[in-house]
Amino acid sequence: MKLSDFDFDLPEGLIATRPARPRSSARLLLAEAGGIEDRRVSDLPGILRPGDLLVLNDTRVIPARLSGTRVRKTAQGEAVARIEVTLLEPAADGWQALARPLRKLREGEVIRFGAALSAEVVAIGEGALRLRFDAEGDAFDAALAEVGAMPLPPYIAALRAPDAQDLQDYQTVWAARQGAVAAPTASLHFDQPLLDGLAARGVEFAHVTLHVGAGTFLPVKVEDVTTHRMHAEWGEVSEAAAAAVNAARAEGRRVIAVGTTALRLVESAATPEGALRPFSGTTDIFIYPGHQFRVIDGLMTNFHLPKSTLLMLVSALMGQQRIREIYAHAVRSGYRFFSYGDASLLIP
Repeated sequence: MKLSDFDFDLPEGLIATRPARPRSSARLLLAEAGGIEDRRVSDLPGILRPGDLLVLNDTRVIPARLSGTRVRKTAQGEAVARIEVTLLEPAADGWQALARPLRKLREGEVIRFGAALSAEVVAIGEGALRLRFDAEGDAFDAALAEVGAMPLPPYIAALRAPDAQDLQDYQTVWAARQGAVAAPTASLHFDQPLLDGLAARGVEFAHVTLHVGAGTFLPVKVEDVTTHRMHAEWGEVSEAAAAAVNAARAEGRRVIAVGTTALRLVESAATPEGALRPFSGTTDIFIYPGHQFRVIDGLMTNFHLPKSTLLMLVSALMGQQRIREIYAHAVRSGYRFFSYGDASLLIP
């Protein structure tokens, strides 16, 4: 299975840099029963069935992009360097992070992010570093909210800088558990009127947590995709969520993941027989064609990067040729791609 099997041509003009407004007005490609329909996310109450269970990721994105300065004493006075930091994940002694330019930092130096926050460089590794901040808990959260910016994906950040609007746009309406440095982007299409409409239809919801890491944007660098190793992310499936999924399956109702993050988590926590277990820990599950899905009957997701692990995941769900047809239709029809783009509902 070659990396080139998951490539396609994508015009740059189809990369969305802002979300649809309102959120639920985004386009929705419905792929079901061998057909393709062009719909809107707001149509979901009429598309889904009473009793369908949507699995939602309730992670909350932190404003993980920080701009600061490093001041170093020199014989001539002070040398000031501008440092851009992106937090990756909590570590035993601080936070793992990326920094640019890394070469201008030494262990023991302090980066100041305005008056609200500073961090000591505890360790420097290959391409990354570990930072110890001068605040913890609620104080750290408050300082981060003051000085941080949303960590927009590289393909958006290359086209424009993050701004205050992204603090709202790059967060789901049900975000609850802080810890992600990337959004579960399929969930960004939901607003409260849509949730109310789905509930009135008889659609049910189960919340799980997967703290999406920056590794979700890492490219696949091996030609034989089966040898790729995924980054690990922390997730949790509560007893209540597992019970809701298992009840739906026992009653013959459909379980539909909203987003690849929710799908990867429940597939990680499933038994070989298809029961969902409570789960708390890290997962590095890599889903590519040949995977046998144990829990999920469908997936709502955005349109993904060429040669990405997420394109491999949807190819596993729908079949490689079917996904080629779906993506060719999306490109021809002008669907907007990636994190702020349009959505698809994939029912194999």
